[in-house]
Amino acid sequence: MQPRTRLGFAAATVSLVAVFAASGSPIPLYERYRVQDGLTTGDLSIAAVSYFVAVMVSLVVLGRLSDHLGRRTVSLAAVALAAVGSLALLDVTGLSVLVTGRVLHGVACGLASSALTTYVVDLAPDRPRWLAAATAAGSPLIGLTLGALGTGALAEHGPAPERTPYLVVTAVLAVCAALLAGSPEPVGRRPGALASLRPRVSLPPATRPLLPAAIAVFCATWALGGFYQAFSPTIAARDLGTDSTLVAGTVFAAFMAPYAFGGPLTGRLAAGAAQRLGIVVFALAVTGVVVGLHTGSVVTVVLCGVVAGAGQGAAFTGTMRGLLARTDPAERAGLMATVYLFSYGGAAVPSLVAGRLSATLELSWIAVGYAVLALLAVGVVLGSSARPRARVGTRP
Repeated sequence: MQPRTRLGFAAATVSLVAVFAASGSPIPLYERYRVQDGLTTGDLSIAAVSYFVAVMVSLVVLGRLSDHLGRRTVSLAAVALAAVGSLALLDVTGLSVLVTGRVLHGVACGLASSALTTYVVDLAPDRPRWLAAATAAGSPLIGLTLGALGTGALAEHGPAPERTPYLVVTAVLAVCAALLAGSPEPVGRRPGALASLRPRVSLPPATRPLLPAAIAVFCATWALGGFYQAFSPTIAARDLGTDSTLVAGTVFAAFMAPYAFGGPLTGRLAAGAAQRLGIVVFALAVTGVVVGLHTGSVVTVVLCGVVAGAGQGAAFTGTMRGLLARTDPAERAGLMATVYLFSYGGAAVPSLVAGRLSATLELSWIAVGYAVLALLAVGVVLGSSARPRARVGTRP
């Protein structure tokens, strides 16, 4: 691999992490916004949903733009929008300001989910074989984790707790922009940029047999991520008895951070086997999170969140490996946009329902719905893997 290509892979990876770190940075402050600015848990859910909707619209409309303008150009736009979204949150005085910042973050993450993830895959080395899929799929969750933990620590111990995190992440994004500017461009410009803005979901035909199991994995795992994003500060305050932003960030990170280990731990398994093992572990761990919330056990909530995150990493990375193996390079941007469209859709719809229910139900009971969704995903994944074998067995 050429040195400039290595630089580009590193720059794209760090930038992908940084964009999602910007997106994760407001999460530990939600409880402060709720107390100081009179927001409700329903308002916080609206902020989360507005972010998810912005991501999905960006994916549908802008998801193929990097195929025409180039990976680097669109990636730089994603980094710039993430910085603008962070600066917009420097003075949160109500729901409208919070939603504005989250929408800007959502558009940035939508661009990053297509352009930067494809940039990572384009420049990744061939070995180890799981690196491209694990990096592209895991960097967003690692970024969310770092953003949440960084904000939690800075808000707890640093100056200007509601401003410093956004200034720090903006400075990191500026460095990422400089690194991207010096990175190679793997895709030449080609006409059709305006036509590519026509909303469309792109699915390479070869990947369609894998879709039922893939959609089940994306929706179930990202749904729980949406639950943690909207409600981890409230869980820390109401169920764990603390208003510490660092604890709120830790609750969120307990689920997000272990994702990074799921892909490498199952890297020697076939893609389908990693997907099945990961979703089963994920569902069992989500059930444990529900038990911990009902019993008020901090240890159970955190430990099961860790296991659920690792299970998600294994299932998501295994699924991505299977899809990428059936995708040509020219189809990657559209595929990645579609993958994250399903993922964010799986997060947005349950978050909207949970936000409505939070006015009348305790979060420990709302979490039961997420456990049911995880168990349904297990049924779909295992059922999808069994059907081809059954057909083979009926052949003469």
